Order: sequence, then C-alpha cells, then structure tokens
Amino acid sequence: MSGRTLHLDTFSGIAGNMFLGALLDAGLPRRALNDDLAGLPVDFRLRVAKVTRGALAARYVTVGVPKPKKTAARTKKAKGRGHAHTHPHGHGRHYDEIRRLLDRAKLAPAVRDRAQAIFAALAQAEAHVHGVPIEKVHFHEVGAVDAIVDVTGAAIAVERLGVVRVTSSPVALGHGTVETAHGRLPLPAPATLELLRGIPTVPAHVAWETVTPTGAAILRTLAGGFGPLPAMTVERVGLGAGNDRPGPMPNVLRAVLGHGEALGHDRVVALETNLDDLVPEHFDHVMQRLLEAGALDVSIQHVVTKKNRPGFLLRALASPARRGQLAAVLFAETPTLGVRVVESDRLVLPRENLRVETPYGRVSVKVARTPEGRAEVSAEYDDCKRAARRHEAPLRDVVRAAEGAARRKLGV
Repeated sequence: MSGRTLHLDTFSGIAGNMFLGALLDAGLPRRALNDDLAGLPVDFRLRVAKVTRGALAARYVTVGVPKPKKTAARTKKAKGRGHAHTHPHGHGRHYDEIRRLLDRAKLAPAVRDRAQAIFAALAQAEAHVHGVPIEKVHFHEVGAVDAIVDVTGAAIAVERLGVVRVTSSPVALGHGTVETAHGRLPLPAPATLELLRGIPTVPAHVAWETVTPTGAAILRTLAGGFGPLPAMTVERVGLGAGNDRPGPMPNVLRAVLGHGEALGHDRVVALETNLDDLVPEHFDHVMQRLLEAGALDVSIQHVVTKKNRPGFLLRALASPARRGQLAAVLFAETPTLGVRVVESDRLVLPRENLRVETPYGRVSVKVARTPEGRAEVSAEYDDCKRAARRHEAPLRDVVRAAEGAARRKLGV
C-alpha cells in the first residue's frame, strides 16, 4: 500500500502545538499548511520558531489571536490550550459552534472529517468528566482558537504528508496540578485521563502537564497502535517543542516518518478462564466491566469442562499494560480461581474514524484500509443505536445510511 507510517515518540508527552511543530520539522511545507489553514473562518496568526529544549533543536508553534475585550468573567486561568469548561454566557465557543465552523470551513473532505473526529473526542471527554450534555461544553475564546488551529493543522499535516498509519509509544504523564477555568485540577487533567482510557502510559517523573486534552484527543483519534518504533524505513525525523520546562528529558515530541509494511502490528494479551458456576445472566455485567477496564474485545463460548460439566470459556483481549486491571475484574466478578494470560503479536489494518451526516444525525464510522488499498467501512454500533432510538428508526437503516455516507465521502 502506498502511504507513510508516522510514529510518535511521546517520551515528554504530547500537545496540539507539539504535534504540529514536529510534523513541520519533519517536512510539512509551511506554505501549504498556511494555505490550508486559511480556509478556517477564524482570525489568527501562526507563529513557528526554531528553539532548543535541552540539547535538542525543535520547532515551537504558537497561535496568535486578537486580544478580546476584557470582561469580569474572563481570567487568565481559562487560557489553557485545549481545556474547556461549561459557561452559560460570555466569550468563547461551544462545541456545536465549533462543529458548524468546521463544516463551513474551506477544507479538503478528509481534513474536515479528521478535525471533526478529533474535536468530537475532545468534547465528549469534557462532557463526561463535567457531567453535562456535549452541547454545553464551552471553549474559552483564546483556547478555542488555539485548539481549532492545532486540531485542523494536525489533520492537514497527516493528509499533506500522505500518512496512512499512526503509531505511538506509551505516553509519559506528569503529576501535580494545573490551573483551569474550573480552578485547580489534578494532573493528568480529568479530560486528558478520560481520553487516555485504554492507552498505555508511563510516569514522566515531572511535576507539570505533559499531555494536554487537545494532544490526548489527537492521539486517541489518529493512533492505531501503541508500542515501540514499528518496522519501517525511516525517512524523516521531526521535533516539536512544548514550553521550556525543567526535567530529566527535553520537552519535545519526536515524530518519525517513513515507509513500513502495509499491515501494522502491536502486542496484545489474551486473558482466559473456564467457568462452570457463573449465573449466565451475569455475563452481560462481566463483559461491560471488562470493556470499561480497557478490554479490546470480550468473547464467550460454550465448552465442556472436567467431569463432563457444561461451562463457558471467557476470553478478554487487551494491551499488555491492561492485564492487571482485567485480571482484577475477573477475580472480582466471577468465581474463577485462576486466569491464563498469553501475550502475542497482532497484525492490524491501518484505520481511522470519520464522522458523517445522515438523516438520523451525525454518526462515527470506522474506516480500515486493506493491503490492496481498499477502504472498508463499519458504522459505530453505539452511535447508530442512539440515533435509531432517538428517531424511532430501524437500526439497520441507520447503519446503512452511515456506511453509505462514508463511502460517498471516500469516493468508494
């Protein structure tokens, strides 16, 4: 398959401007980025500087915006890049406004879809941690423009550089607190941690924010696997700088760009146990707990156990970093006395998420690329189920509409 592999080395975390700076340093043409960003109906100026972080030279990206009028409701604490809050009035943009802004922006369809998917992930995480409907999520006026440019720039970079597969190392997380519009919050910020569910992390051993919500949303939406640098022929290496911080490692994101195999690969663990004394209707609860703990998949099959007793084989797949959490769920929720764990390689197709408009509302669709380059689409079940209930429509009609809209967008 033609196209590039992008590996993100997140040894000092990730933020939206770090991602954009790393890909500019890896060869993204500045003029092409500016031309594409000009399609956004927002007032800003992109600044790119060559800086050093520790012993490393890197690109540092900032977004300049006109100074807003001062109001009593505006505080410096609300300027956090990618941090959102709920706000009944005043300056800034709600998520629905940002979604409409991206819809009318003059962007390539693939760029718009990626940007919408990243912002949807960010808004959903903020809505979840603050316990509000997604339409109530509010981005401060400065932070909103920062996030819009960072997210759209990330989508442009992936498209311009011909990236078809994104992988990442485990993400380094700092500790401490951060000042936000909600006041002081623990690190990782609640929305960041929500976005990192199911993603392997490691401690960064620094007392500052290494991963912003915007950076986490970009990572969650674009990355299809987590682990060491995959097999690839390295073409370019770029470094994107964060703020100059003290610490054991330079505050940069390293982006490695190259060509690899058409199939991606990662490592997974399979946790298995035989059960012959669990009440069958409890399986739904056990499966839900496993998925909430980070399982990639859960399956149950009939087996015959010792002494010819009928039973079930329960199997959960997860990243190796999640084996402890999943084992704890199995021991807590089932009568099992032991869990088998097998770690193995897994081959995966490059994939991404699209959000498409249907007569039943916006729906997420997974798009996988086969080794021959063919796009396979699959509508997200939960989105379709909610839309079907909301419109009192057959589920299969919603699925067909979503997958048809995705195929039309992709031209397949």
